[in-house]
Amino acid sequence: MNKTRPVNLDLRTIKQPLPAISSILHRITGVILFVGVAFMLYVFDLSLESQQGFDAVTDMLSNSFFAKFIAWGLVSALLYHFFAGIKHLIMDCGYCEELESGTMIAKATLAAGVVSVLLAGVWVW
Repeated sequence: MNKTRPVNLDLRTIKQPLPAISSILHRITGVILFVGVAFMLYVFDLSLESQQGFDAVTDMLSNSFFAKFIAWGLVSALLYHFFAGIKHLIMDCGYCEELESGTMIAKATLAAGVVSVLLAGVWVW
């Protein structure tokens, strides 16, 4: 084993390529969606309980900053996760696997994610 190779374990100094950042964000949004399912199931259950529950959910989602923020976060995570999933499907088919094309599709994924997050913000707020 070669013991002279450099070892850099300081994560703050490692520069990740754009495709890696896009992939890491895809995983992070998957975790956010997994955790957010609890909130969405609670709201869904409350809205289906009775007319008063539905009115409470409607009031909460129209007047509560925190509820709007959570809804916006979940919709944003879902949209970015969708676009990054499409990117991964394209790469699984054997396209855009080189560094240059991978960087290009990562830029497109991030751009689509930013635009969709902004549009989700306009829709929720």
